[in-house]
Amino acid sequence: MAWETPREDMSVYTQGEIDKWVYSTCGICSNGCGCYIAVKDNRIVGIKGNVRYPVNRGRLGPKGENQWWANNSLDRLTRPLIRNRSGTLVPASWDDALSLLVDKTRELLSAHGPDSIAVYHSGQLYLEEYYTISKITRAGLRTHHVDANTRLCTATAEWSLIQSFGADGPPACLDDLDITDVIVFIGRNSNETNTVLWERVLDARRKRGTKLIEIDPRLDISQKMADLSLRPRSGTNVAVLNGLIHLLIANGWIDRDYIRRCTVGYEQLEQTAARYTPDVVERITGVPERDLRTCAEWIGTSKTTVTVLLQGVYQSMDATAAASLVNSMHLIMGKIGKPGSGPFQHAGQPSSMSNREVGGAGFYPGYRNDENPKHLQEIADLWNVDVETLPVGPQTHVMEMLRLIEEGRIQLFWVIATNPAVSLPNRRRVIELLKRVFLVVQDPFFNETAELADLVLPVALWGEKEGTMTNLERRVNVLRKAVDPPFGLPSDLELLIEFSRRMGFRDRSGRPLIAYRTPEEAFHEWRLVSKGRPCDMSGMTYEKIERLGGIQWPCNEQSPEGKKRLYTDNVFPTGVDEAESYGRDMQTGRARTREEFAAIGANGRAILYGIDWSPPLEWPDRDYPFWLNTGRNVFHWHTRTKTGRAPLLQMSAPNGYAEIHPDDAARLQIRTGDWVRVSSRRGEAIVRARLTDSVLPGMVFLPFHYGSLLEQEAANELTLDTWDQVSKQPHFKNGVCKVEKWLGNERDAHV
Repeated sequence: MAWETPREDMSVYTQGEIDKWVYSTCGICSNGCGCYIAVKDNRIVGIKGNVRYPVNRGRLGPKGENQWWANNSLDRLTRPLIRNRSGTLVPASWDDALSLLVDKTRELLSAHGPDSIAVYHSGQLYLEEYYTISKITRAGLRTHHVDANTRLCTATAEWSLIQSFGADGPPACLDDLDITDVIVFIGRNSNETNTVLWERVLDARRKRGTKLIEIDPRLDISQKMADLSLRPRSGTNVAVLNGLIHLLIANGWIDRDYIRRCTVGYEQLEQTAARYTPDVVERITGVPERDLRTCAEWIGTSKTTVTVLLQGVYQSMDATAAASLVNSMHLIMGKIGKPGSGPFQHAGQPSSMSNREVGGAGFYPGYRNDENPKHLQEIADLWNVDVETLPVGPQTHVMEMLRLIEEGRIQLFWVIATNPAVSLPNRRRVIELLKRVFLVVQDPFFNETAELADLVLPVALWGEKEGTMTNLERRVNVLRKAVDPPFGLPSDLELLIEFSRRMGFRDRSGRPLIAYRTPEEAFHEWRLVSKGRPCDMSGMTYEKIERLGGIQWPCNEQSPEGKKRLYTDNVFPTGVDEAESYGRDMQTGRARTREEFAAIGANGRAILYGIDWSPPLEWPDRDYPFWLNTGRNVFHWHTRTKTGRAPLLQMSAPNGYAEIHPDDAARLQIRTGDWVRVSSRRGEAIVRARLTDSVLPGMVFLPFHYGSLLEQEAANELTLDTWDQVSKQPHFKNGVCKVEKWLGNERDAHV
């Protein structure tokens, strides 16, 4: 049953007359809504939803409706900037800027080797650009120091899928939300994070009575609209999930034949879950026993269930453990690979799936394992380079990069299309460390990170270049170029290709390492690289993608129009020579050896884990009595680089704020609109108070989008710079703070 199709004129937002509409995809969240860009006189003047695109059927969210304003912002960078000897950033020619980058890179490679250089990039570029970054860093620079801000977003989604199934890739799809009996949202904040998906879910409930379960500490609108709402304490997701699994097993709501045929590790899972009786779970989490039992009953007795996860799991304590338990819950019920059922480990950024597919943030392209000699030789042959030159070993995540900067080992830090001076945790430390390196920032705007840079390279934006993105359900769509970029700016791809050319990177035959010149040529090479791997796109072309309205991988000879769901044959890529990784120990994060992985004996079966709950690293005390929680609001994305330049969005949420429970506010004599100082052991933010029951008593919530270097409203001044042991995703959701009424002079408090 298809979900509701809006009117033909729904979600059309334009300014003035229009010359043409250009096929594209929304570049904000991971939903990947199909759209058309309105163009007048080589200028983007609006957007409308694509009513024939299966992901959104014409709908767009508020951020998507307003994203095109950034293209016309008057503060677009027009020329490169170089920091001169007096410490001032001054305009420079492209030749001088690229010569400086190349000279500095060569100098460091010669003096200190490849490990002196690191690249940290984005979840909002195109697949072809990520693939080129992956190829340049591994086969050109020969460094493993490459990561992206998908590390902050959905690294845990990736790793939970690897741990359970052997490879990345969400098994379920958006169509499953239309036909399932029960949808479980965990840590999702659905109505603000992805409004189009939330509207789709509400359609399903209205049409077929789908039950909605929300598990999240915050009582947001989606929690209030749910049929069942569970509000566990921060950092207790593992206990909640173990409690649900305990009840599923105790009541016989599991498929023992599926467990026997298709999984390994059930005994360990059962033994661990047995300790999490409803009364124990209530003591740990605060979730009433009756609500936990109701939740388990709805999940266990339904014919179909979809579980949807996001940052409330991925950025919290024992994140990969919790996300993997969701996979295990579906596996023991046999509710995977079937219409209307499956764990839906979400991507967050618009193209973070693309990033993961092509090896932009850790693994080698095509979900290849660099610890597997067969996989490494495959990529060496595909790239026509000597296998001995390719870096292997632990993948360097961004938090580890900061440590290496602190030790003086990384000396050039190249930041592409992201803003770590606002988005990384324990921001004061981050800013100080960014000042210690030769910092290169590649971005259309002069953001907070660019303010610290030695070299700034302006580039084209969404709508001004061509390429592809993969959304949260593995659907690849093409984004056509609508207008020429202003000021003759290059695309990220063009800039990367020129860097490779100037560096003289070549393959073993003496040909240029990057031989393609256009996005479509880059995609053609990627198709060959992906062939035979789980994310196989060998059957795709730009023309075919546009004609079919996006294609879900794998797309090959066996599935020429793509495949909606994974694991429909109950076979998983857990063979020793298939798996994307040999996995990591859930408790320590230590990488498993090939021999240890082989000893698990999965060989095509999924892997279940018994995992105990661990207390958060910080706990409220007399000095810092509040839990700290951070997250998104409906009007902004990431660090507002684009949404902050959309007038309607910026007017709707111009500044940071702190949500405080009315009981706590009364005790502290705080009213709505008062200035408050929220501080942790790392820093402080001074923002307006909002009194609301959306937070539990003893909890404070701050949106993380804000972070001007002039105003003290950054949530990441407060956050812990610790991370999940497996996925290395930071603990933005686990920390403590205190709240005080601020008696300073309003805006003077921010200077």
